[in-house]
Amino acid sequence: MGSPMKYQLRHLTRYRYQHPVANSYNLACLEPRALAHQQVQNAWIEVQPLAQQVSRYVDGFGNIRHLLHVQAPHAELAVLSCAEVEVLPRNYPASFVDATPITELARYLQTPKDQQELFALWCTQPSKMIPILPEAKHFIAEMQSSEQSALALALRLNQFIFENFQYDPQFSSVVTQVDEVLKHRRGVCQDFAQLAISCLRSIGVPARYVSGYLQTLPPEGQARLMGADASHAWFSVYDPIYGWVDFDPTNNLIVDTAHITLAYGRDYSDVVPLKGVLQGGGEHELSVAVDVIPQ
Repeated sequence: MGSPMKYQLRHLTRYRYQHPVANSYNLACLEPRALAHQQVQNAWIEVQPLAQQVSRYVDGFGNIRHLLHVQAPHAELAVLSCAEVEVLPRNYPASFVDATPITELARYLQTPKDQQELFALWCTQPSKMIPILPEAKHFIAEMQSSEQSALALALRLNQFIFENFQYDPQFSSVVTQVDEVLKHRRGVCQDFAQLAISCLRSIGVPARYVSGYLQTLPPEGQARLMGADASHAWFSVYDPIYGWVDFDPTNNLIVDTAHITLAYGRDYSDVVPLKGVLQGGGEHELSVAVDVIPQ
């Protein structure tokens, strides 16, 4: 049994514009979710300059959104999201040998019984940023065995990506395509998560994209994890016995108390941290600073 972890989260996004802008509308996906394994004890958003409108709502995936409207002319926009979060251990088994076999999972999802299973079925289909590619199907076919569970396969895929793909922030951007990641075998957390999802969906396994954060300061004597001090991403696989189980291919981990879940969807486009429209501005400079501090 592991121990719960408490974190103080701070995520600052700052835009600096070449020329002053007005009527800036932004949609933020920056407040952590309240989940069975994650308790959000306090959360708030600050906007500078002062926003004329801040509307909080829950989207179709259950993620928390804020609509921000800054009307006054401004040359800089800063959005600060803060939260205090407690993450509980998930206590998963080491191998998932008793999880649902892939063939049985496909039959199970033919008649979804609730909203969660309907979403799982939806997550077997291609999405805006994650096509189902023949190359991805061939890639994962080499790891499959008869009567293997979806979770055991995901565990193997998680390890394979970690061991055979290079973490390279210079290679990709938020719009890098899955086939390029597979071809060059490099990328960042978003790329590895979306590659894994494409592979799993290609054989009918429900997989979703998860955004969040990693503990900034590692425990004494342990190496710092890739993706700390920035937004992080991983993937999640559905099983009728275990529910959604999260895997981090960037660090070869089954997600537990070192990860804070922010949002989830079909791919990155469903959980963009901050996006919007504005009047004027010309070129802009973006900077993001993240701190995840254990308490």
